[in-house]
Amino acid sequence: MSKQTKKDLVPRLRFPEFRDAGEWVQRPLGKLGQTISGLSGKSGEDFGSGKPFVTYKQVFDCAWIDFAKCGRVKIADKEKQNELKRGDVLFTTSSETPDEVGFASVLLDTPPEPVYLNSFCFSFRPDNLDILKPEFSRYFFHSPIYRKSISVLAQGSTRYNISKGAFLKLNLPIPYNGNEQQKIADCLSSVDELITTQARKVDALKAHKKGLMQQLFPAEGETVPKLRFPEFRDAGEWEMKTLGQVADYENGKAHEQDIDEQGKYIVVNSKFVSTAGEVKKFSHAANLLAKKDDILMVLSDVPNGRAIAKCFYVDKDNTYTVNQRICKLSAKNAVSVMLFYMFDRNSYFLAFDDGVKQTNLKKDDVLNCPILLPKDLKEQQKIADCFTLIDELIVEHAKKLDILKAHKKGLMQQLFPSPDEVNG
Repeated sequence: MSKQTKKDLVPRLRFPEFRDAGEWVQRPLGKLGQTISGLSGKSGEDFGSGKPFVTYKQVFDCAWIDFAKCGRVKIADKEKQNELKRGDVLFTTSSETPDEVGFASVLLDTPPEPVYLNSFCFSFRPDNLDILKPEFSRYFFHSPIYRKSISVLAQGSTRYNISKGAFLKLNLPIPYNGNEQQKIADCLSSVDELITTQARKVDALKAHKKGLMQQLFPAEGETVPKLRFPEFRDAGEWEMKTLGQVADYENGKAHEQDIDEQGKYIVVNSKFVSTAGEVKKFSHAANLLAKKDDILMVLSDVPNGRAIAKCFYVDKDNTYTVNQRICKLSAKNAVSVMLFYMFDRNSYFLAFDDGVKQTNLKKDDVLNCPILLPKDLKEQQKIADCFTLIDELIVEHAKKLDILKAHKKGLMQQLFPSPDEVNG
């Protein structure tokens, strides 16, 4: 591939065999195909069995349709409903934000049986699949050039919508050389395959960790784990204790008056913990400074929330200050990392969530948490080291996954013309 220096309507990055193929041709989508409506005249009773139909979630979540994930709808004999075909590009018509309107998903294959489309989406059917290849559509309708054009069309205040008429007037450039379309699709598809393979590695490691936790910790009602390291097989039963016996407790303190982007300390709040440290606020004051090996746990969350009892392990000194509704747990007579893996989203704490009102864990609730621990600190450390190693592998492979996603994003920006060069 080579970098383009011309300001013509061409991508910045182009395969060598297409350097002299000229500009991409800009035409309204209405000149390339027509829109097809989704299901009509259906009630809730019609869904759950019958013929397959593509759901809104399928269109929103993935750039291509997996027929195995279709919903089911009753279609009577001779009922007039539009069937989908290979090459159809499906679009969401509305969303809560303009950035999520017009998400696209393509039928790369011929449906194995009649398949229909939900009523909250519409289909764009190209007149000629040699001029707009399905494999190319999969990426083109997720490219920056398309996303900028479609977001401009989004109208609304509480929900944003696009009309089929306005959609068909979108003036977008495509290479009319089918071989160039295929080359672009093949390039991006190969990256997607790498991303999928890497994502499976991450998922496999997470599943492996989950399985080990079920075997290296005693099951409910048991006092020894199913799987034990050889040197500890004769070490006897684990001891039942309370969290208060193995850790000191301290409540976090409010930082609202001390938040400062130029501050020295990272404020640990529920959002920070639940997003694994992705969200940061800085403070010029350490109202409750956490030390290395402390465990910080979320005490409050909405009903059925994902943050309640979520823990963060402090990896260095003089860095984190603990916000209110977070508690700091400092291990005593126990291995801190072992406690972290036992406390994180512990079922004891989750039972306080009734699914109706906000959960607020109290100090006594936390300190009375029952926990089984090996008597030998060396066994605790061995278990902790095992999970730490797996977590390090998960982080390592997750970073590789992020790199591949960033690489694909960069390719998407360069394999299609820049949105700034396109006329409406």
